[in-house]
Amino acid sequence: MRKRQILVVEDEGIVAADITDRLHKLGYSVSAVLSSGEDALRKLSETTPDLVLMDIVLAGQIDGVGAAEQIRQQWDIPVVFLTAHADEPTLQRAKITAPFGYVLRPFDERELHTTIEIALYRHATEAKIKRLETWLAAVLESIGDAVVATDKWGLITFMNACASAFSGWTPIDAVGKPLTDAFPLLDQETRQPVDSPISKIVQEEAVLNWRTPLLLRARNGSEIPVDYTAAPIRDDQKNICGIVWVFRNIAARKQADAERARLIQELQSASARIKTLNGLLPICASCKKVRNDQGYWQQVEAYLQAYSEECLTHGLCPDCISENTALPS
Repeated sequence: MRKRQILVVEDEGIVAADITDRLHKLGYSVSAVLSSGEDALRKLSETTPDLVLMDIVLAGQIDGVGAAEQIRQQWDIPVVFLTAHADEPTLQRAKITAPFGYVLRPFDERELHTTIEIALYRHATEAKIKRLETWLAAVLESIGDAVVATDKWGLITFMNACASAFSGWTPIDAVGKPLTDAFPLLDQETRQPVDSPISKIVQEEAVLNWRTPLLLRARNGSEIPVDYTAAPIRDDQKNICGIVWVFRNIAARKQADAERARLIQELQSASARIKTLNGLLPICASCKKVRNDQGYWQQVEAYLQAYSEECLTHGLCPDCISENTALPS
């Protein structure tokens, strides 16, 4: 198993040697022992330890607090502060850098070990959460529907790019606003505002699937036909802490429905116009009349015109022409 690498930044030689010895006993590997913030920053540009153990008060232009701030911004390496005493303003500055722990001198090995392990675990957990948040944000941004999260009072806490495009509100402007202000919904027929279902969702703790077409009025006054789904968001205690809303643009669906209705109408009209000739056709052997579906006898010409789309023209066939020309004048 790889030993955890720890960078020690301490400007008192005897203290630094004691810390290094204790770290070795605890099973850690010391990547370097440095005496100033400047040296620590230069070293981190060459190698990346698992943790930095840093004295708050250091000689030089960059003290431990200043170095920790740059480490947090540039390398995201956990920093644990070492200190025997520090004035209140310095401690307040140290808090701003979000350190992963403090070790007060004098300290024992157990305290040092516990602080380091907690810092490493916390950093690994936060890194995992950041990766998950990045992945989740990418998924939400790639969804073709408008996704909005609100608290349980209906104030917007998040919206994806599609929601911004739908509403015309940027996330910066929309966060903190009531959902009904940024996403006003109108009844498509009456054009009256639709009542917010927030209280119903929270009280009944139910998912709401709204499939009746509504109109979403964007910030610029344009309107988009939508339907939506809303579901409660729960915290670790299973209590409702918010609501996630998914708005779908149904304009394309409405166009598809209209096109389908048009095609069906055309098919029905075409079916009504179709006239077919099939099966056995009763025909008189003498007069050559044809019996129709109603039982009446028609001339072949009349029957063909009634039961087909054919248009008939009149003329003589070659045999009839020959017979007619052969008749005596």
